[in-house]
Amino acid sequence: MTASANQENNGATTPDRAEGAAERRADRRAERWVAGAFVASIAGALTLAVVYVLGGQAQWESAALALALGGLGVAVVVWAKSFMPDDEVTEARPELASTEEEVAAFTKSFEAGEETLARRGLLAKLGLGAVGALGLAALFPIRSLGPNPGEGLKSTPFAGPDPVRLVDAEGAPIRPAELARSSLLTAWPEGHAGDAASPTLLLQIDIDEFNPVAGREDWVVGDIVAYSKLCTHTGCPVGLYQTDLDLLLCPCHQSTFDVLNGAKPVFGPAARPLPQLPLAVDDDGFLVATGDFSGPVGGGFWDRGRS
Repeated sequence: MTASANQENNGATTPDRAEGAAERRADRRAERWVAGAFVASIAGALTLAVVYVLGGQAQWESAALALALGGLGVAVVVWAKSFMPDDEVTEARPELASTEEEVAAFTKSFEAGEETLARRGLLAKLGLGAVGALGLAALFPIRSLGPNPGEGLKSTPFAGPDPVRLVDAEGAPIRPAELARSSLLTAWPEGHAGDAASPTLLLQIDIDEFNPVAGREDWVVGDIVAYSKLCTHTGCPVGLYQTDLDLLLCPCHQSTFDVLNGAKPVFGPAARPLPQLPLAVDDDGFLVATGDFSGPVGGGFWDRGRS
C-alpha cells in the first residue's frame, strides 16, 4: 500500500518537476540572450564613440549605432517576454472597487516583479550600462557643432575703432555716384567680401520722404542708406526692392520692411527692423561704415527671451 502510494505521488510530481526544470532552462536561456544583447549594445555605443573621435567613417558609425540600438531593443523585448507577467486581466464592471482577493493578487504579482529584478541584478546593471554607454556616445557629436561662437554672433567685421570701406562682390570700393536712383547694391566690409554675417544693402532713396530713427540722422550719405541684407526672421537674404512703395521684401516668408522708416517690418513674421549701418565718405570719396550695425544681424535667435 505504501509503495503504491509512493508510486502515485511520484507519478503526480514528475510532470511538475519536468515543467519546473523546463522553465528554469528557459529562464537561463533568456538571461543569456538579454545579457548578450546588452553587452552588444555597450560594444556598439563604445565603438561609435571611438570611430567618431578618430575622425569618423559613415559606414562604421552607422553599423555601430545599429548595433547599440538593436542590442538595446532585443534586450528589452526578450526581458519583457520572458520575465514580465503576461496575464490578461479583465475587470468586472460596473463594480470598480477591488476586492481583498484582487488586492492580494495584485500585491503578489507586484512583489513577484520586484523579486525578478532583484534576482537578475546583473542584467539590470548591464541594462544601465548599455543606456549609459549610448548616452556617452551621443555626447561626442556635439563637437561637430563647432567652436563656441561667444560674442561673435553679436558683431560683424564693420565693428572697430576705425571706419571700414564698403566694397562690392569683387572687392572694389564703392563711390556714392555708382548707385542709381531707386536701385540697390549689395556690399561688404573691405577684406571680407562674401562674409556671411555682413552683406549690406545700399539703397538710394527719396531723402525728402525719409524718416530717420532718432539718433541716426547722420547715418546716411546724401540719399544713400544702408541696411543689413539678412532678414530678422530666419536670416534669408532680403533682395527684392519694391521701388514704388520703398519696401524691401524677403522671398523666404514674405517679411516686408519699410525702407523710409528705419526698415521696420510692416508685414510677415519678422519681428525686428533690419539693422542699419552708419555711413560716411572717406577722403578718397569712397563709402565707409563708421561703426557696426544698429543691432545684431540675422534671424529670430535674437528675439528669444523678448516679451
